Amino acid sequence: MLVARRFLVRGRVQGVGFRYYAHEMARLEGVRGFVRNLADGRVEAVAEGDQEAVLAFERAIRRGPPGARVEDVDTEPADPAGRSAFMIRS
Repeated sequence: MLVARRFLVRGRVQGVGFRYYAHEMARLEGVRGFVRNLADGRVEAVAEGDQEAVLAFERAIRRGPPGARVEDVDTEPADPAGRSAFMIRS
């Protein structure tokens, strides 16, 4: 079953390679969507795929890459959009 989730990640998550880490985790899990920095210092990610893959992606971004310090992750359901890839947006 295809599911989608939106994540807002707060903490030390910009300037530490977080978007590239999320991109690699999405690739490993077969998740599609995007990740981008927000002006307020958070990172937004939208992921869609099968439920287990999206859950594995969420676990990964809750850890973050070395150098990051994830303080909180807000999640909400999103509508699957049939994305074909996972992209890093600026």
